[in-house]
Amino acid sequence: MSSGQARRRLRIEKDRLEAGATDFVVRLAFLGLFAWWSLELVRPFLPIVIWAILLAVALYPSYAWIARRLGDRRGLAATVLTLIALATVLGPVSVLAASLAESVQWLASGLHSGTLRVPPPPTEVAEWPILGEQIDEVWNLAATNFDDAVHRYGPAVLPAGGTLLAKVAGISADVLKFVVSVVIAGFLFLPGPRLAAGARAFAGRLIAPRGAHFVDLAGATIRNVSRGVIGVALLQALLAGIILYVAGIPGAGLIAFGILLLCIVQIGAAPILLPVLVWIWLSYPTGFSLILTLLLVPVGLVDNVLKPILMARGLTTPMLVILTGVIGGTLTHGLIGLFLGPVVLSVFYELVVAWTRLGTSERTSASGAP
Repeated sequence: MSSGQARRRLRIEKDRLEAGATDFVVRLAFLGLFAWWSLELVRPFLPIVIWAILLAVALYPSYAWIARRLGDRRGLAATVLTLIALATVLGPVSVLAASLAESVQWLASGLHSGTLRVPPPPTEVAEWPILGEQIDEVWNLAATNFDDAVHRYGPAVLPAGGTLLAKVAGISADVLKFVVSVVIAGFLFLPGPRLAAGARAFAGRLIAPRGAHFVDLAGATIRNVSRGVIGVALLQALLAGIILYVAGIPGAGLIAFGILLLCIVQIGAAPILLPVLVWIWLSYPTGFSLILTLLLVPVGLVDNVLKPILMARGLTTPMLVILTGVIGGTLTHGLIGLFLGPVVLSVFYELVVAWTRLGTSERTSASGAP
């Protein structure tokens, strides 16, 4: 072969490689464009869909149990579980809304008739550290001259009230989205095994050969987080609400709902239970206050015992990784991050462990060690 022919063949191969690379880049660009466009189209519905998938994964064991008890009638089991989930969500929300409406109506009628009165503060308030004197002064002014207190502190409180109303409106929208997610999750129970098989196949193509393992790990993490976080928070709120209601403490339902929210977002029950206990000690006899304290303090601390047990059950991922994902996900992405955070960190941890073990085994094989 002459040198001219060799150069011509080399040029043809170079042109072919350039054409192939250009074709690959163009295809990748179009694929990326369609992927971005598709994400933009579904982005308004993405939080609802994510919640629906998380709920379906978390509640699937309960769905399977109900289906077995109903003679394998899966459609009826999905309907029953969806109705139970809707009642669980809408029940406390309805009670809270009714309580808030009643409180607002009482406040409005008191302001309109001029009968609204604030009781004087206990003498111990002035002795509280840091803000005791300021709180006592404002409280005394509100108790002796409520109109003057409104004129003096109203302009400073109104912006905070507007912000609070905006937050309440945002929470209402989130509750509506969550209800829609519960309904969608009810339709995901029946095709659940087929969808799980498709997810395993997709993950197997994406992260061979451990993709199916990572899908199973994500499902187990979601279920453990739902039991360890949501389940324990419900238990704490229910126990605290029952104790306060039986003891005749006003606003027991509202206090229990606040405990539920703070426990879900990993703040804990202490910011609500401690002021409630302080108020109980200032307002009720010592014996009664001591009994309530002995009952409520274990309720506030029970998550420290149950949460590690339930969240690490059946997982090889360290508890520290899961807790970091729960807290970091909640701080970064809100309530959805409560589930996405531990899933992402758990899968990443398993990827790092598998990659490290693979590198160790390759070095061992290269050195000739058994």
